[in-house]
Amino acid sequence: MRIIKQLSYFGFADAAQNDPLYKEAYEVSKYLTGKGYVCINGGGPGTMRAVSEGAKSAGGYAIGVTFYPKDITNFEGRDPGNPLDEEIRTKNYLERTLKLLELGDAYVIFRGGTGTISEFGMAWGLARLYFGHHKPLILYGDFWNEIIREFERNMRIRPEDLKVYKVVNTPDEAYKAIQIFEGALAAQEYVHQEEKAFQQ
Repeated sequence: MRIIKQLSYFGFADAAQNDPLYKEAYEVSKYLTGKGYVCINGGGPGTMRAVSEGAKSAGGYAIGVTFYPKDITNFEGRDPGNPLDEEIRTKNYLERTLKLLELGDAYVIFRGGTGTISEFGMAWGLARLYFGHHKPLILYGDFWNEIIREFERNMRIRPEDLKVYKVVNTPDEAYKAIQIFEGALAAQEYVHQEEKAFQQ
């Protein structure tokens, strides 16, 4: 039984179509969608649009979680060129982020700016809180290793914090990481069900 069915993607909203990051996000989403995963993103431009386009090129389904602010200076908004199959409108940025985290069974996180940093932080914090039943993080790119090392050097990182993510560099590595996490989650669920049955 597949536990991970939907992937929420996070990354840089300002990535142009000729940016290697845009192309990278497109290829990752195309590959993973081809493996049967639903693509979820914030409905905006940059890597959000790239992953939707990748999903559509693989014949898959793309969901966008959006909101339409009135008085925010630096927000990308809904990209009309982002080819969504379904749009879920939320009231504000926080609600949008929470919905993206809720809908994804796992998170694929690319290089990004302050928005991506906040999304990564929330996803990482939630994974630690629900450790063992958590939603895994797929951190795309070697640069993440350096970031995590700095966190370890300067912050109070617990051992379990380092077990909820995998750093990958290719679409196939991302897929294999998801499969590993799914196997571990399935085993944990089996143990939980066995314990529950024994108690009854």
